[in-house]
Amino acid sequence: MGKITGFLEIGRQDRGYEKPETRVRNWNEYVKPLATEQVREQAARCMDCGIPFCHSGCPVNNQIPDWNNLVYQDQWRVALDNLHSTNNFPEFTGRICPAPCEAACTLNIDDNPVTIKTIECAIVDRGWQEGWIVPQRPAHHTGKHVAVVGSGPAGMAAAQQLARAGHNVTLFEKADRIGGLLRYGIPDFKMEKHLIDRRVEQMAGEGVNFRVSVNVGVDITLAQLQSEYDAVVLSGGAELPRDLTVPGRELPGVHYAMDYLPQQNKRGAGDTEDQAAPDGGISAAGKHVVVIGGGDTGADCIGTAARQGARSITQIELMPKPPEHEDKGMTWPNWPTKLRHAPAHDEGGVVRDWAVLTKEVTGADGCVAAIECVRVEWGKGPDGRMGMQEIPGSEHRIKADLVLLAMGFLGPHNVHSLGVDLDPRGNVLANTADYRTSSEKVFAAGDMRRGQSLVVWAIREGRQCARSVDQFLMGTTSLPR
Repeated sequence: MGKITGFLEIGRQDRGYEKPETRVRNWNEYVKPLATEQVREQAARCMDCGIPFCHSGCPVNNQIPDWNNLVYQDQWRVALDNLHSTNNFPEFTGRICPAPCEAACTLNIDDNPVTIKTIECAIVDRGWQEGWIVPQRPAHHTGKHVAVVGSGPAGMAAAQQLARAGHNVTLFEKADRIGGLLRYGIPDFKMEKHLIDRRVEQMAGEGVNFRVSVNVGVDITLAQLQSEYDAVVLSGGAELPRDLTVPGRELPGVHYAMDYLPQQNKRGAGDTEDQAAPDGGISAAGKHVVVIGGGDTGADCIGTAARQGARSITQIELMPKPPEHEDKGMTWPNWPTKLRHAPAHDEGGVVRDWAVLTKEVTGADGCVAAIECVRVEWGKGPDGRMGMQEIPGSEHRIKADLVLLAMGFLGPHNVHSLGVDLDPRGNVLANTADYRTSSEKVFAAGDMRRGQSLVVWAIREGRQCARSVDQFLMGTTSLPR
């Protein structure tokens, strides 16, 4: 695929970023796309590798070598059709997916994988620029009505697929705008929200009905939806955050990341301060900020705090510092555990630290003032499990006016009110064969079914769930799995 000797002749070149000192002054996307000819050159690097391991790394089953070759051949519209055949929203994954496909690329054996994510994003962005992406209206209508609960990537994918199959689809969202965690969990500087808006417009043209500010399980029961619709898809997010159970947690100034990030997105959408933060605004301006948690959500907090004018930013992680490089012989083509550096780590003079346990939050004048920490050492216990021990004499204090908890998510909110069976982790119980739940004509997909995961997994499950729903309603289906 691509140019036979391209990977030997052309070096890897990925998208660049605006300079940190420039990008922290605004909330715009900071990624700088490659020129068209540069994208074609990068697509030419795709090898005729026999077994495209990138397929094993891509949950939505993107036909990566095929559209790489099409881009190299300058057949952009055909490449877009191919890309859309497996992925409803490549502009989302092309911006916020961590690209497990690149980790699985054969060229990643020597740390020079094809820039798959960049090429994917270039294809779909050109599709929008050229006006190639328009509503795909169904040829006929089935008369069946489907409710999709949750408008994140899983719900949007399921709703779009079912509408294209001819069903009458209503997408319910508890927030005031469509998009789920894409809308209120991802900062604008990583993905601007007009990208969601234009997909919503496309889906409306395909017949999807949108109902916002409706919290299913609170404002309306699942039983009501079952009585009014022929099928129901549960596709909410895993928004229940892991808490910090230490003395002083209740002090003002200690907040969940997902109480902090949505406020800034609402401000960016033009909401007033009262609309964005009716219970009181959270700002990092002029404050010493401590982010507890070393993942993507923590990095999002860092970038947001830097743009708000934080005085200092410290990020701590309980787990030990990962290795700089993975052992390819042990991990490739699987997703490796290694030190990852987000663009946000170049912003705001961030201090990062690992293997740090928070023992207490201390206050002054009724607000948070510092966190008391101790270093820990990790090792295997007698049962073979990893455990930690505090290192004597390593106690230390980190000054903090604002503490943001970004320690991961435990599952969906208020899921018990739906009356469906749950798995041992508290997610809705359903398999990946038919996505059926324990309740009649109710299906589940995305984070609500699998727990906290990636946008690419959400799109995959939404698409596969839509196929199962169509099969259930019609006895047969032409939707792809």
